[in-house]
Amino acid sequence: MFKRILVPTDGSPMSHRAIACAVRLAKEQNARLTALWVGPAWEPNLYAYGRGVPAGFVSPKAHAAHVKKLGDRYLGEARKAAAAARVPCACHSVQGAFPHLEIIKAARRRRCDLVIMASHGRRGISRLLLGSIAGKVLAHADIPVLICR
Repeated sequence: MFKRILVPTDGSPMSHRAIACAVRLAKEQNARLTALWVGPAWEPNLYAYGRGVPAGFVSPKAHAAHVKKLGDRYLGEARKAAAAARVPCACHSVQGAFPHLEIIKAARRRRCDLVIMASHGRRGISRLLLGSIAGKVLAHADIPVLICR
């Protein structure tokens, strides 16, 4: 039924559970797995005018290298779990200010027919203030989304 499954991760314990679920389902369905990590987009320091370079300034190139390093670390869990189950897995890290849009773009670009992701289970005011990436993906994706709690 499913041939290409996308599993976004943020390196959290909940994401590890979603990875395990995705690997199990991919194995059962004889599907390919794509693991995705969305890192923060580089933003120019708005206070960078004046005489010198402000403290804490990071160049776009250095930021991209840092995001790739973090992505490799977080995606390592998916790579190991898929290899242990002998499930084909491609790992990708991208940068974006809106993770839910990057997840949906990756699902379309890779022609995935299912997204499996974790829900961190925020409730009440914290969910309203912080939002829910899983909820946004669920609301905007045009393919099935399986939420692991």
